[in-house]
Amino acid sequence: MSGGSGGSGELDLKSHIRMVPDFPVPGIRFRDITPLLASPEAYSEVIRRLADSYREVGVDVVASVEARGFLFGAPLALELGARFVPVRKPGKLPHETRSHSYQLEYGEDTLEVHTDAVKAGDRVLMVDDLLATGGTVAACQTLLEEAGAEVLGCAVVIELLGLGGREALAGCCVTTLMTFSEDE
Repeated sequence: MSGGSGGSGELDLKSHIRMVPDFPVPGIRFRDITPLLASPEAYSEVIRRLADSYREVGVDVVASVEARGFLFGAPLALELGARFVPVRKPGKLPHETRSHSYQLEYGEDTLEVHTDAVKAGDRVLMVDDLLATGGTVAACQTLLEEAGAEVLGCAVVIELLGLGGREALAGCCVTTLMTFSEDE
């Protein structure tokens, strides 16, 4: 699923995304989701569309990486009748954790999840607001699979084309509601 341009009476979700030039650094075209969050109609439509893509596959757990991913993952978990699992940066979770470190363009980062958050055989859907290079979501996938979970796919609200996100998630089904190219 992709697009979001609103054919056949569907709500145009792209109209609820604001492009902010040069944020957080010059040359970046930031996709701001706050107008979407400010519209109950658009926000609930995002959750409905993502849920419709996964209602019939038996999702046990929805996992999201902090912080914007939580805004979509938690309500989606409720909609699917699944558990919600937060994936966080080091030192943010209060109980025993498992971690996975991964390479960034300039350095390294680490993600953590509680050791009892997912178990072998859990069917997990990863959810985030945006897919760009895919490094963080790929690290989340590895972390969940190391815990024995079966990752069913990755659902994102926005995909930035041309940055290699889908390639970084090779073998993982990616569902996206909207895509943007560099010149949009």
